Amino acid sequence: MSKKMKKYMNIKVLVTGGAGFIGSNLCEALLDKGFFVSCLDNFSTGHRKNIEPFLHNTKFELIEGDIRELATCKKAVKGVDYVLHEAALGSVPRSIKDPITSNDVNVSGFLNMLVAARDAGVKRFIYAASSSTYGDSESLPKVEEVIGKPLSPYAITKYVNELYADVFSRTYGMECIGLRYFNVFGRRQDPNGAYAAVIPLFVKQLLNHRSPIINGTGEYSRDFTYIDNVVQMNFLAMTSTNPKAVNSVYNTAFGERNTLNQLVGYLKEYLAEYDPVIASITVEYGPERLGDIPHSLASIDKAKRLLGYNPQYSLREGLREAVKWYKNNL
Repeated sequence: MSKKMKKYMNIKVLVTGGAGFIGSNLCEALLDKGFFVSCLDNFSTGHRKNIEPFLHNTKFELIEGDIRELATCKKAVKGVDYVLHEAALGSVPRSIKDPITSNDVNVSGFLNMLVAARDAGVKRFIYAASSSTYGDSESLPKVEEVIGKPLSPYAITKYVNELYADVFSRTYGMECIGLRYFNVFGRRQDPNGAYAAVIPLFVKQLLNHRSPIINGTGEYSRDFTYIDNVVQMNFLAMTSTNPKAVNSVYNTAFGERNTLNQLVGYLKEYLAEYDPVIASITVEYGPERLGDIPHSLASIDKAKRLLGYNPQYSLREGLREAVKWYKNNL
């Protein structure tokens, strides 16, 4: 066992939503580093297959339950040193269709977890925030201290998370760090369902020789962020000893923007290496999606300065890794 693994072997981390895309990658990375990992999930959007490799690991614990139940949250945080709160109902369209459930999970569930973590004396609470918080702000790049009005119920819930975390840090002395994720993609991201993320959905369509459908003209741009950059950011937020780094929010991104047209072009290029037919598949265009922001680009200067963040994967590098995974798992 390495010195680093020995360093972390007695530390317990709770990952809420640990059977989901981001959560399961965090569980895997933490187990690899020697942490004891507890996963709380109700499997509403997460999948058992994502955590199957960990179930026989003596340092992994699965708690099946819902963050909307305070008693479940209190059970989950017992003996926990750090919480990585990933459990949420994502998707702007889902929140527009059903704002009440999104609010119940993302706000009431979040508050339950904060209260449970406070009462258990958890050392630090790191939570998934969102780039949707920038709302109608047109300034680029996005800087943490400058936001606009939210454009969807989902965006409201994620902004409320930040407000609650700030109040709990000021009122109860908790250490809270929010990570505003920008269009995260990578292994284990679900390509199925009505609210599938755009990259795995496009990959699935191309592998099946179907035309990807882009909402709008394809010139909307995003700061696509590979999962390993997100894992790095969570680990830094959890372990940072810089007192100036806590009780704040950070953009979690690569710091580069690409259009949806560019994205599909890269996917066709990489997938065509395995299946040449994909190179000739045409793209279809549909109506713009309600609640979408036109452009998104993160400044990651604050994360670099205070946390030592150094993302290793650009969109192209991340897509190469993601395509390898999807080719073998779809």
